[in-house]
Amino acid sequence: MSQGLDDPDYAAFAWQRFRLLLAWMTLAGALSAALAIAALAWVQGPLGLVTMLALLGGVGGTVVTAGALMGLVFLSSGSGHDEDVERLN
Repeated sequence: MSQGLDDPDYAAFAWQRFRLLLAWMTLAGALSAALAIAALAWVQGPLGLVTMLALLGGVGGTVVTAGALMGLVFLSSGSGHDEDVERLN
């Protein structure tokens, strides 16, 4: 009997859940970057395009990367891969 990501139905469900989490984190990253740009523009005045792109990449990229790594941890734990590693040792 296959379990975890070895089961095609469960694998599809788990990856869909990961993609949903990543979509929400992308939205959160975009909103965080927009808030950072708005706050910096309010404090410093008009911002250049390069500054806005740097904020988008820095703030938004950090949030999305953190969400992707968090999602992979949840995927590994929820699919039983963590227990498989413990069982092999």
